[in-house]
This record gives sequence, structure tokens and C-alpha cells, in this order.
Amino acid sequence: MAQSFAPRNAVGAVALAVLVSANGALAEETAPSGPIVLVPHVAVYDLSLKSTRGNSQISAVRGRIVYDFDGSACSGYTLQFRQLSELDSGEGKTATSDLRSTTWEGGDAQSFTFSSENFVDDKLVDSVDGKAKRAAGVTAVNLKKPGQKTFDVSPAAVFPTEHMMRAIMAARAGKSILNFPVYDGSDTGEKIYDTLTVIGRKLGANDRPHDDAAAHETKLGAVARWPVNISYFERAAKPKTGEETPTYSIGFELYENGISRALSLDYNEFVVVGKLSSLDIKEAKPCK
Repeated sequence: MAQSFAPRNAVGAVALAVLVSANGALAEETAPSGPIVLVPHVAVYDLSLKSTRGNSQISAVRGRIVYDFDGSACSGYTLQFRQLSELDSGEGKTATSDLRSTTWEGGDAQSFTFSSENFVDDKLVDSVDGKAKRAAGVTAVNLKKPGQKTFDVSPAAVFPTEHMMRAIMAARAGKSILNFPVYDGSDTGEKIYDTLTVIGRKLGANDRPHDDAAAHETKLGAVARWPVNISYFERAAKPKTGEETPTYSIGFELYENGISRALSLDYNEFVVVGKLSSLDIKEAKPCK
């Protein structure tokens, strides 16, 4: 039960009009509908258990995700993320997971800083603090917590906001599959995930109606959206037989401005859904 089950790239969380060059920098091609503008916003998702598989002992899940996204292409993007979840295994046995993280990602996708704390039953079980920077074909990571350490990750790895940008670019271009590694500083700060992003057809205004905070938000009425599913695979993990099973996967509807709704968090043994219960679209600050 001592499980922190929502990595920070869960929500949030892009190619073909954006390419990673040899030194890791982003080179933009002409994209349909002009540049992507991610809107600052605060989204709150109420969590509940959708289903279980196999021998899962989880009987109920209650909780909330608060996703506070801010910034711009010129100032960089800041995300304050918190997920508080209570897992019930029946017979009065519960465990509480509280994940808190703050990240900043440069608008040019060259720099990424991250810090997080994970509490289980109000006890701090791990904390991570570090930064990553692309330079000369290398992505270098400098960790302060859980211990001082420097190492390199694949220069092909993208950061979380860059991942979302690539998904939106691909969706605009009618592409359905993206496949690349992602580094988000989660867990001990040393993991890199291979990801498979599957993008469905563009949804019409009346497709998949939801009774949530986005349903009557006039600012979203004309914004394009697509169903997206992202599977995460640990790079070191090797399947014993057959097709590799992802460590976890995330499904959601992604708006062209970076807002997400209708979350589905699949941890193999159980699936949690997140309903958008509150949405505050903030005023964007102009670039200076």
C-alpha cells in the first residue's frame, strides 16, 4: 500500500512539426493553425476507482489532483502539482499518498528544474531535487536530493511540457503515434521512461459530452481537443515473454491550449479516473 501512484507528468501530459536537433534544441517547422499557446490555468480533478484487475486488493480510491500551470514560451513554464489519494483495501485498511512537486521548464526546452516530496500516511518517504540541461548533444542531470549526483540521460529524451507540445503538434498534423523517451525527474530522479503516445481523431464539439468544469467554459468552446493515451515503460525493464507491459498509462482529452479533462490513470492492477471538478483559466502574461 505504500504506493505513490501519480507521477508529475501524469497530467498534464508532442512531432512532427517540432524536431529535436542534434544538440537537443527545438527546431520548429510551419505548423497548422500557427504557434501553440499553452494557457496558464489551475485544474482540480476528483479521483475515484474505476476498476481493478487480477488479485488487486484495492476496493476504493478517493482523492484529488491540483494542477497549477503557469508561464509562457518566453519566461518558461512552471507547474505546481499535488496529488492526495486515499487507497482503501477493505476491512478498514487505508493508506494515504501525498505527492507534491514543483517544476520549471524553459520555453526553449533546454532547461528543466524539479523538486518533489512524497508522503505516505503523513510520513516523508522520499524527496527529489535537481535540474537538467541540454548542451552539446548531451542532457546533463545534477541531483541534490536524494543525494548529490551528476549523470547524463539520452539527448533524445524530452521534458514534460515539451512532450505535451509535441502531442499537440502531432494531433494538429493528423498523426496518431509518437514514440520517444521522457525525463521528468520523478521517483529518485534517475529514471527515464520510454513512452508511446497514441492520439485519436479530433473530437467534435458534441462528442463525448462530460458533466465537468469544462462543459460550460466558454473559453474552451472553439478549442480543438483530441483523446490521448500515453504508456510509460521503464528503460531497464525487459519483458520475460510476449509484449512488454507499461509501468503505467494515462488517458485524457487534450485541448489545443494544454488543458486536460477526463483523466484515466491505469496502474495495471487498478484504474483511477479523474473528473475535472474545477477550472480557473488565468490571464496570460505577455512576453517582454
